[in-house]
Formats: sequence, C-alpha cells, structure tokens
Amino acid sequence: MFCKSFRVKSNTVMKGSDRRKLRADVLTAFPALSTEELAEFLPSKEELNLVKLYTHKGEAVIAYVQDRNPILFEVERSLYPTVYTLWSYPDLLPAFVTWPPVLQKLAGGADLMLPGVVLPPSGLPQVQQGNICAITLVGNRAPVAVGIATMSTTEMLGAGMKGKGVAVLHTYTDQLWAMGEKCLPPIIASLELETAKADNASEEEKQTAFSPDLSPAPCLQSATESLSLKEVKSGLELLEQGGVKDADDSAVQPLPGDGKNAEPGEQKGDAMEARTSQELMDELLLQCFFHALKTSVKKSELPLLTSTFLRNHMLSCCPEGKQMDVKKSNYKKLSKFLQCMQNRKILQVKELSKGVESIVEVDWKHPEIRAFVAPDSACTAQDQEKGKERTGEQLYQPPDIVPLYGISVKMLPLFQEAGRRKGDVLSSSDVRSIIISYVKNNDLVDEDNKNFVTVDPVLCDCVLERSEQSDIAKLKWEDLLSRCIERLQPFHQVTFHGQEPVIRKGSLDPIDISLAQRASNKKVTLIKNLELYGLDPQSVATVLQQRVQASATVAALPGSKDRAQVQIQGNQVGPLGKLLLEEYGLPRKYVQGLEKAPKSSKKK
Repeated sequence: MFCKSFRVKSNTVMKGSDRRKLRADVLTAFPALSTEELAEFLPSKEELNLVKLYTHKGEAVIAYVQDRNPILFEVERSLYPTVYTLWSYPDLLPAFVTWPPVLQKLAGGADLMLPGVVLPPSGLPQVQQGNICAITLVGNRAPVAVGIATMSTTEMLGAGMKGKGVAVLHTYTDQLWAMGEKCLPPIIASLELETAKADNASEEEKQTAFSPDLSPAPCLQSATESLSLKEVKSGLELLEQGGVKDADDSAVQPLPGDGKNAEPGEQKGDAMEARTSQELMDELLLQCFFHALKTSVKKSELPLLTSTFLRNHMLSCCPEGKQMDVKKSNYKKLSKFLQCMQNRKILQVKELSKGVESIVEVDWKHPEIRAFVAPDSACTAQDQEKGKERTGEQLYQPPDIVPLYGISVKMLPLFQEAGRRKGDVLSSSDVRSIIISYVKNNDLVDEDNKNFVTVDPVLCDCVLERSEQSDIAKLKWEDLLSRCIERLQPFHQVTFHGQEPVIRKGSLDPIDISLAQRASNKKVTLIKNLELYGLDPQSVATVLQQRVQASATVAALPGSKDRAQVQIQGNQVGPLGKLLLEEYGLPRKYVQGLEKAPKSSKKK
C-alpha cells in the first residue's frame, strides 16, 4: 500500500475529544493492551497529529503521527499499527515468521505466500480470515510488516501451506516508515531460538546469515546470526518453491559460510558481497545514466540543466527498491560523474554561469548508449513521462516546521521556577504547561471565576505594559498565554526529510510571491525563499515553464548571497499556488501573495 510515494492532503493536531475517541477505538481494536500500556502508547499530554493522505492508487488513508513517527494508520475505518508501534509492543498481533530475503519482495508490494512461512516448533499463530497480523524474520521477533490474513490457520494447514497467506499493507522501509524518523528495527530475540542455540552450541562454527539485496538495517543481519547452514539451505528451498509472489533467484544471496560445503553459486555470492558499496552505487549510477539518455531525454530538451537531468530523468529511472545517491559513489559529486562521461565522449557539459552547468550535446550514436539494454525492473515509459511531467515532485517532501520560543531577560522570572534559564528554547506546549503550573502553584486562579488569573508581581512585570500595571488585576487564560508567547523570542525548527532538525533564530520567512512590471508594461511573477523549504528554484521554474508555456528564468536574489529568485512571464500566481499547496504539500500559511492571482471573469 505504501511501497510508492503518497500525497498528503492535510496535517492537523487532534483535539481532546478526538483523542479520547481514538483511545477507545484502539482499546476496542487491540484488547491485548492493558490500561497502563494504552496510557503509555497514547499519552494525554503528547501532541498527536492526524494526517490525511492518498496512496499512489488513490486509496484514502488516515495516519496518526506522534513525535514525528506514524504510530497508527486507518483504512476503511479499521485501525492498523505501524512497525514503529509493534517494535514497542511486539506481541500486540499474532505474527508469522519468514526468511530475511522475503523482506525485499514484501517492501516492493508483494504479499506473503504460505511456502515462505517458517513453521516454528510451537506451530502457526491462531488467526481467522481477515484478522490483522504481523510478519517477523527468523531470529528476530521485531515485526517488519503488517497485513491481513487471507485465510484461517486451519485453512492454511488444510491447503498444504500453499497460496497467499497474508495480504501485506505496510512494511519496514516503505514510504509510511520513511515518513517517520527511519529508525532501525530493534533486536528482540526469539525464546525458541535462544533455547535451540543453547542445546546446539557445537554448531556455532557453522552459523551463517542472510543479507537481503535491500541492504536492510544491520540489526536484521545480526538477528539471523543464529541460523545454521542447514537452515539457510532449507529456507532457499522454500523460496524456490514459491515462498513469495514473483520471487526470483536474485532475491536470495547466501553469505560466506563453510568453504568446504559452499557450492559454486555460493562462492559467486561471496564475490558479489566482496565488492564495496561504492562500487555497487557506481554501477547503479551508470545504469540510471544510460537508461535516462536512451529512453527519457529527448534531443529537443537540450540544453538541459544537470540538476534537472538528475531529478527528472536519472532518479525516475532508478529500479524499484533501490535508492540512488551520488554522494555514496566514488564520484561524490554529479559534476565529477558527468565530467567522466564527457571524457568518454558520451556528452558535452558547459558551465552557463558559476555553479550552473548544462548538458548541451549528447552523442546518441555512442556505442555505450546503443549497447545499453534497460533492465526489466526499470521504470516504464509511462512512469518516465510522469516523472518528466511532475519534475520530481514525488521526491519532494515538505519540511516539518515547528515554531519555538526563547526565554528573554524580561520573561526569565516567570520561567525560573521551572528550572529554565535565559536563552532556553521551548515549544508552545512547554510554554503553556510552565505557565499553567506557575499559576496553579502560586494559587493565582480566581476563586469566583476560574476563567481568570490574578496578576501577581511577577506576571505584572512580565506580561503587562507600564500603562496597564495600575489598571489590570486579572487576565483571562487566553489573554495571559498569548501575551507570554508574544514577549518570548521567536525561533523555529525545520526538519527536512531524512535529515537532523535545525533550529534557527527568528520566524521562518514565507515563500514570497509578487508581481512586477517590465518593459512594454508586461507583468512577471517573482518567487523567492524557495530554498528555505528545500525546493530547488531551477526545478520549480522548469515545472512552471512546462505547465503554463511561458518563459522562466532563475537569477540571484538581490541583496542575498545564497538565494535565488524565479521570474516567469505573466501572472502565474494561480498555477504556482496549486503547485506549492496541492502537489508539494506546503501549508498555506508559509506561502505569501496567493491573493494576487487573477480573478476569473464571470459572464453576466
């Protein structure tokens, strides 16, 4: 369900009444949770966001996000836990065990087939058709997938363990997991495996492990280190019998084992693994490069900015389940890679301005381009057209922006009681809780009307102006809190996808859209501050140029060293607003100037 990028429709903070309803629904859906576990799982004071999204197939899904991690998702009014939740509560759902190589296929959108299920000594978990269940890997009880049982346990055994067992909805490494902090699965040892390991200590020298082509977390490898060579071979036989839908021989690569018992195929796998990750990334880079030139880039698009070539063409040709990253290759930079391609007479790159390079010529008859054959797993022509049309929008995820507040000298007396110091940065919820605690600890709530707070000397100095200090003795709660927020120093925290949070002083400047007049009274649309939100000005200009069929240019922003300004002919505020809000998913409050869009004329 989440193997491909989804579109976020809205992201709102849940109210208290909605949180209480969710707690009741969770208790109904997962009765195994105790009252203490439920209070720990959904604490009343933690901020909980409700995110409405649409999958790549158009399915409407609601995700519940806490501390930047999705903990639940709802499909057709049914609640499902995410892997983040199951790592904290591994026994919440009945779990089926499978082999590590199967994870790659599950993450790619496949369902779990019964021949790939490992039968533990205790037997299969007891489930009925339609029950929610988890999927774990041999040697580690940390679930890596969530799905729905397609038949009962009795029916599975009656069918001879053949057919589809679990319809998978969500997996570790899919886009829903990537929406969170991308934590690695913990190692939760299996009690049965621990007992078997103690009884068979003499087999420790023959232990081996799986290494999926997906390059999963190191903990998955260490979690399967208790598998013997005999168990590994039995797992391979299961996969060959159809353990997972559309499985192939490349799904399993044995790791080095006993050299005497290793077969030629295993020795070949050893040689493959001996290659460094940089060499593998170099191969992927070359594959995407030649595939883009042969099937995606057209001669009419030249000259083509190198950044646009990477975003719109090379990334869209990356095989499903793999991630291309130039920084992880031996080239380190795209410019260095393209320079090597230029030395091989494949293309020609020119620097139009400082730091801005374009591909100006491609030798389509070059032997390496003509000899290249696109792999079956590569993107289809339709996907490439969508990638060029959308200019890499699926790759963009809006940053998580959190307003913060710093304690100033004037407001310090109010926060000292809570152990805070000058310059400490707090969230709005922290500010609110500290103020409420201060009022209650000092008995400042008005006895006659609890909606009012008595102003003591500390509050008087912190939140009242000099002209108000002799006239105001009480303040409403809302007024007190808003006054405190206004007198704190503004900060903001920006978290880009896959990066560490960054805290900056001051408020975050919105994306500014303005109109200007040029020669012959022609209007142009100007856009600035795109970089603050992780948007490439050149890519945005390319998208607008293709959609509105108007000339677009990118130039340095006057008065700024590291920012650029996009200029496009005509009043294009309407299409630009649709791009930023609906497709890039930016909140409206961070886009300024949308009111300047031309009003549609209505016929009388």
